[in-house]
Amino acid sequence: MISRSVTSFALAAGLTWAGTAVLRASAPGGRGRWERTNHAGRAVGLYSGPATAVAAVAGAGRVHPAAGLVVLAAGACGAYDDIAGAGDPRRGFRAHLGALRGGEVTSGAVKLFGISAAALAAGAFLKERPLDRLLAGVVVAGAAHAVNLVDVRPGRAAGATLALAAPGLLRGGPGAELAAAVTGAAAAALPGDLAERTMLGDTGAHALGAALGTAAVACNGRPGLLAHAVALVGAAVYGDRVSELARSL
Repeated sequence: MISRSVTSFALAAGLTWAGTAVLRASAPGGRGRWERTNHAGRAVGLYSGPATAVAAVAGAGRVHPAAGLVVLAAGACGAYDDIAGAGDPRRGFRAHLGALRGGEVTSGAVKLFGISAAALAAGAFLKERPLDRLLAGVVVAGAAHAVNLVDVRPGRAAGATLALAAPGLLRGGPGAELAAAVTGAAAAALPGDLAERTMLGDTGAHALGAALGTAAVACNGRPGLLAHAVALVGAAVYGDRVSELARSL
C-alpha cells in the first residue's frame, strides 16, 4: 500500500508540474485569458489551476471512479466560475443566494449547487448506509468550499491542503492513496503559488478540496464523518471569518 501511495503522490505531482509548464508555455486563447491581478496588484497566471485539477482527478480516479468524478465536477464548476465570474465582486453563499432570490443565476450559484449535487452523488457510491452517504456528501462539498475560502493569499490553499491531508497519509488503505494524490498535487503547485507566478483559482482550489474531502470520507467511519461535517458546515457559515483569518496568517 505504501508503494501505491507513493505512486499516487508522484503521479499527481508530475501531472501538476508538467501541466502547469505546458499551459504557461502555450497559454491557449492568449495570455489575457489566463492572467489575473492578485491582492498585491501583480499579474499572476491561472496555469496551475487546471493542471492541479487534472492531477487530482487522475489520482482520485485511480482509487475510486466516484472520487475521480466528483473532483472533476468540482474542478469544472470552479473553472466556470473562473471564467464567467471573473469580474463579479460577490463572494460567499449569502451573496449568491441573495442574487438567486432576485432571479439572477450567478456563476457562484452554479458552482454551489453543481458541487453539492456531485458530492452527494459521490457519497452514494463511497458509503453504504444512507446517513453515511449524506455525511460523505457534506464532507466532500464542504471541503471543496473550505479550501476555496482560504485561497485569499499566495500559498494559503495549497498549504492548508497539505496540512489537512497529512493525517490521512498515516491511515492506510484507499484513504492514504487519496491523501497522497492530493498531497502530490498541492506540493507541486505550492512553489509557484508562493512565488506569485501562478495561482490555483477556483478551478484548482475546488478540485483540491474535493479530493481532500474524498480522502476524509475514505479514512473515517460515521463518528469521524460527523465531526468533519460539523466542522465544515461551521466553516461555511463563518466563511468571511475563515477567509479573514487566512489573510492574516
